[in-house]
Amino acid sequence: MSLLIKRFYSTGIKNRAIANGICDAIGNTPLIRIGSLSEQTKCNIYAKAEFMNVGGSVKDRAALYIIRKAEEEGKLKPGGTIVEGTAGNTGIGMAHIANALGYKCVIYMPNTQSAEKVNLLRSLGAQVKLVPAVPFEDPQNYNHQAKREAESLPNAIWGNQFDNVHNRLAHFETTGPEIWQQTNGKVDGWTCSTGTGGTFAGVSMYLKQKNPKITCAVADPPGSVIYNYFKNPSLPLKREGSSITEGIGQGRITDNLQGAVSLVDDSLFIPDSETIQMLYRMLYQEGLFIGASSALNVVAAVKLAEKLGPGHNIVTVLADSATRYQTNLFSKNWLTNKGLLQYLPNEYQQQLNQ
Repeated sequence: MSLLIKRFYSTGIKNRAIANGICDAIGNTPLIRIGSLSEQTKCNIYAKAEFMNVGGSVKDRAALYIIRKAEEEGKLKPGGTIVEGTAGNTGIGMAHIANALGYKCVIYMPNTQSAEKVNLLRSLGAQVKLVPAVPFEDPQNYNHQAKREAESLPNAIWGNQFDNVHNRLAHFETTGPEIWQQTNGKVDGWTCSTGTGGTFAGVSMYLKQKNPKITCAVADPPGSVIYNYFKNPSLPLKREGSSITEGIGQGRITDNLQGAVSLVDDSLFIPDSETIQMLYRMLYQEGLFIGASSALNVVAAVKLAEKLGPGHNIVTVLADSATRYQTNLFSKNWLTNKGLLQYLPNEYQQQLNQ
């Protein structure tokens, strides 16, 4: 870890009564044991409560590392501009940090993302540019547009979260060590989904370094190529379908994920029907108000526990809360249009808005 990042980002896993500004408050999130699922699987199912970061998601860690590294390298100077292409959460983390450190923030987002995230970014003072959702290969992809904007501005950086490996480093140096210490080194399995690949890759690299026997399983939603990449590596990478999850799933192997390809022991496909069931189950059985990608991660943790058998410790990540998606995820009409209402028990359906 660089001296500059060390100065502003404490990696000591401890209870801190006072944080030196919001940058120092990022990380050191609780590890929650999910009781009902632990009883069901006869394993300990643990989930890292990343929604408790100051910006509300796991992406705060990557945002901080990307910004601090740019400062350290002299690419971002006082009064500069941070430009990023994001499905929302990385941008939200960057907007918080930009406000704290005196930078401007410009965010490019696909116009398919939730209104809650767009409105939050604007409330934080970020300039939000919504663009059509097109594949990465298209020059009009939101990431390429963000890069061009940064290159056109003086004293500006493009975060490049998908291929900037300081994203992965954030999790190698913070999330992974936190999990190791919180479990006293008793980790048998680790799983989560990938968007940029930073969380999965960084944690996998750290845990495998500590114990090569830990099973690392990548979780994937419909419409993503990652599951097939590991299950059928000879097949071409081709997106088919879509998912209710936002910010995860990929059509390519990012630079962040590339570093962990050799560490992947298994790949788990999680259909939207199982994700939505788990999302409601976690709310009404555990009191956890989590987003769809977090629910998918929990489903994956259960599947991995069932594969490994009773008596194992499985860890995953609660990437963010449902507050950024509630207009859709708790709408009867939206769930019906997605063909998902039928998967919810009647008692859950009765809680829904039209």
